[in-house]
Amino acid sequence: MSSKLAASAAGMLRTRISSSLRTRGGGELKRFTTPGTQERPNGYLFNRPPPPPGESRQWEDWELPCYITSFLTIVILGVGLNAKPDFTLETWAHEKALERLQNQQAQIAAAAGDSE
Repeated sequence: MSSKLAASAAGMLRTRISSSLRTRGGGELKRFTTPGTQERPNGYLFNRPPPPPGESRQWEDWELPCYITSFLTIVILGVGLNAKPDFTLETWAHEKALERLQNQQAQIAAAAGDSE
């Protein structure tokens, strides 16, 4: 009985949603993209013709700052991430264990010096 109820509820929901989509969209369900305004492909990236032979492309005003910023970001991150201090728990525990060993050795040396 429960599966029949779920199936009928799903069917009713599907019909309500599809009818509301048709009325809001103004007719049939269409794709979200349109073919565009270009009649035929011309083979140029961003519809720009290449520069004449022997002439280099002119940089746009945003390109140089973008390249410089990208390079500096990579350098700063590379140096900064490699030079960061080691704050892991294992490193801290290792340092504390070494300190305790040194304290124990100092106490043993002091006790041996007192007994002599």
